[in-house]
Amino acid sequence: MAAEASSSDLVQVVALLAAGVVAVPIFKRMGLGSILGYLAAGVVIGPFGLRVFSESEAILHVAELGVVMFLFIIGLEMQPSRLWGLRREIFGLGALQVGVCAVLLTLVGLAGGFPIAQSFVAGAGFVLTSTAIVMQLLEERGEIATPKGQRIVSILLLEDLMIVPLLALVAFLAPGGADTSLSERLTEVGIGVAAIVGLVVAGRYLLNPLFRILADARAREVMTAAALLVVLGSALAMQLSGLSMAMGAFLAGVLLSESTFRHQLEADIEPFRGILLGLFFLAVGMSLDLGVVAQNWRLVAIYVVAYMTMKALGIYIVARMLKSGHREALERAVFMAQGGEFAFVLYSSAAAVGIIDGQANATLTAIVIISMVLTPLAIAALRYLTPRDEQSLEGVDIADGLTGSVLIIGFGRFGQIASQPLLLRGLDVSIIDNEVEMIQAAADFGFKVYYGDGTRLDILHAAGAGRARAVLICVDKPDAAVRIAKLIKAEFPLVTILARAFDRGTALQLVRAGVDYQLRETFESALVLGGSALEALGVDPEEVADVIEDVRRRDEARFETQLAEGVRAGQRFLKGNIGTPIPTPLTQPRHAGRALNEETAGVLNKAETKS
Repeated sequence: MAAEASSSDLVQVVALLAAGVVAVPIFKRMGLGSILGYLAAGVVIGPFGLRVFSESEAILHVAELGVVMFLFIIGLEMQPSRLWGLRREIFGLGALQVGVCAVLLTLVGLAGGFPIAQSFVAGAGFVLTSTAIVMQLLEERGEIATPKGQRIVSILLLEDLMIVPLLALVAFLAPGGADTSLSERLTEVGIGVAAIVGLVVAGRYLLNPLFRILADARAREVMTAAALLVVLGSALAMQLSGLSMAMGAFLAGVLLSESTFRHQLEADIEPFRGILLGLFFLAVGMSLDLGVVAQNWRLVAIYVVAYMTMKALGIYIVARMLKSGHREALERAVFMAQGGEFAFVLYSSAAAVGIIDGQANATLTAIVIISMVLTPLAIAALRYLTPRDEQSLEGVDIADGLTGSVLIIGFGRFGQIASQPLLLRGLDVSIIDNEVEMIQAAADFGFKVYYGDGTRLDILHAAGAGRARAVLICVDKPDAAVRIAKLIKAEFPLVTILARAFDRGTALQLVRAGVDYQLRETFESALVLGGSALEALGVDPEEVADVIEDVRRRDEARFETQLAEGVRAGQRFLKGNIGTPIPTPLTQPRHAGRALNEETAGVLNKAETKS
């Protein structure tokens, strides 16, 4: 019997993997994206398809960890300062969008003849957008770090926070729910706030020392286990306090975003995140009850269209009210027009307390899942109906199949100068840039520059980054330079990377990203100018060379200190112009000084006595 059960479990595991492996490439080739592929595969192998699985809920609970880990990685990219800078978007834009959409969707239910409590619960569940789908779509398009992507992330964070008051409202609206005392509801809110504060304190004062101790142990598997412990422990703490697991993981990621172990954590979590997130979409597809859809297909179709249309309208109105452009508002409306995974929790709670029955719960769940399935199709339709305002590429060649031994990314004033020694030496240099005007101007001066965005992995492949002996990152945007460095290091680890750094902070990020050489764009020219100033003042050229060399050594020592201790460290290596100069050694002595003879010892003793 045990062998039969084990064989059955193995068949299900193989079926899960096979469904994803077969469906996702097909749907991506059709231009429909990986999410729709996973959802369709889940429907096919689920209890309402081929019935390889009879119970989808158990898989869905496990697969939710994929969303949790995804939010943790997003948090690692979101420093506390950046999160604080988004506070207006989170509590302003997010709250306004949730409020407007909740009212519109409740009105849809009332127009259909349903009681106000049921209409509100159904609409409020649909207001909670699918974090997993939207974040995955943003990641695939490379827009998470863009301003419009950050606004969407802010709204999703507010929606995650809203699950607590919505669950409290469900309890209040339930038959007999008004009997719940105010103190009990305040206690629930207090527990949630206390959990957030506790997580922040633990992350601020405990996590870095913990990972430092584990790193000293030099046990890679223990670091991986610790990373999983932090993610899952944070998620569990938030869940036990009534908040969402995803919120806990996101906060843990934010708290570790400035840690020296951030990249190690990201590398450890990434494999689990990808597999579990795919499993989550498969489980959502399995949860679609085709029997309920068939029995109530008119009702389901009407409410899918009505809910998605009204929610998109509310999102568009709010975006335009807050001065977003037409295209951004339209894209946000289509991206966020679906319901999300938190609706399942809300509808289950409403069914448990008697606001809706089991049939209504199944119908509403089907409406949400179908809206999730339709989202990639709606985005594809949006792209078709509203093509991007792309620059004309007339007379410009797109990077494809380049084979140069050196690849230069970015051909502005910096890249142009950097290319000269390589070209004079006779090296085969490939050049890409994403500004058409610059490419056309460079052609007038004898340069062949291809059109391509270095922050996209497919473009790097087409530009020959994997075949090049060296890649020069010469773009003028700090974030783009760091992103390109990370992509190349992850995809082509053996390629030598040399990067232009906008400033000292960017240089530190580039070193942590693994570049082989970085240069701050103004460093060398500033040294030359300072040395020329000394010569103009009559200082001997040899002495000028020694001074410049001393500046280099001090700068290098300060940089190494900042890598280890943070950007505010290493002040002792700077020469200021305030007060009496205090000479300090370039490197700290390893041992305390001591007298080598009796005469010196006597002099030192007299000095100590006087002081």
